[in-house]
Amino acid sequence: MASDPPGPTPAEGPDPYGNPDPEWLRVDWRGQIRQVDVGGTRVNYAELGSGQETLLLVHGLAGSWQNWLEQVPQFARTHRVVALDLPGFGHSPMPPWDISIPAYGDLVLDICSALGLERVTIVGNSLGGAVAAHAAVANEARFDRLGLVSAAGISTTEMPRELAILAGRLMVAVGPAVAAMQEGAIRRPGLLRATFGSVFFDPGALRRELLYEQFFHGTGRPGFVPALAALAGYEILDRLEAAKIHTLVVAGRNDRVVPPPDALEYGRLLRNSETVIFDRTGHCAQLERPVRFNRLLGAFLER
Repeated sequence: MASDPPGPTPAEGPDPYGNPDPEWLRVDWRGQIRQVDVGGTRVNYAELGSGQETLLLVHGLAGSWQNWLEQVPQFARTHRVVALDLPGFGHSPMPPWDISIPAYGDLVLDICSALGLERVTIVGNSLGGAVAAHAAVANEARFDRLGLVSAAGISTTEMPRELAILAGRLMVAVGPAVAAMQEGAIRRPGLLRATFGSVFFDPGALRRELLYEQFFHGTGRPGFVPALAALAGYEILDRLEAAKIHTLVVAGRNDRVVPPPDALEYGRLLRNSETVIFDRTGHCAQLERPVRFNRLLGAFLER
């Protein structure tokens, strides 16, 4: 597998970094946050829109449903949009069962049934990409399309489980200090890159409100260590080549979390797919370049 970053895909339209006037800031989210009991646990989620087709959004490691703030209002004009907090993340409590990628995939199916979701396109970022891929590949009849954004599940198969657990525990142990530093970084522009540069290509160009929503709903959650351990050695590669589901694969060329060549491997194995590489973009293309990402996803949903 190639180790050099793949070449960027031409934008074919406006491609600004960040969003100076986001629609999500004008949404009264208090009436859009709900809970559902499925799989023996309670799941927190945001829901907006009432279209006949559903867009189901799954966040990444150390994330929450707010990973999709730039998408929920826009696509709610045409779709029923549901963005989850996976158990152990955001405001969903830890489940009574062991966290694993297959268990999360089964939970996604349970949520679709419990909420009566139909004609579902499932899109996942990072950890959520592995969960979405597992759910969709194992149950192709249940999903219309699959979207993978900097999806884990390729190079993570080589990550030793013990090392992943240790790294996760260390991150949880220093969580309070990191949170304090992040809060200071949000207020002090000079610290932005040191604090947020591992996730975003140019955190100084993003609104402070967006940074706040990502990190203060995502850091220090109890699902982090077991989910990281679940990714280590998780294997789905042998099932991807047989999949027929129409798939959009997106990655940031400057991602420091999931190696960008992983997207090319997903695209190679998922034969009914297209792969798009965003230049000057980190781990969260949907937040860093929402204009281009939403245009791309909108075209994908219409096919």
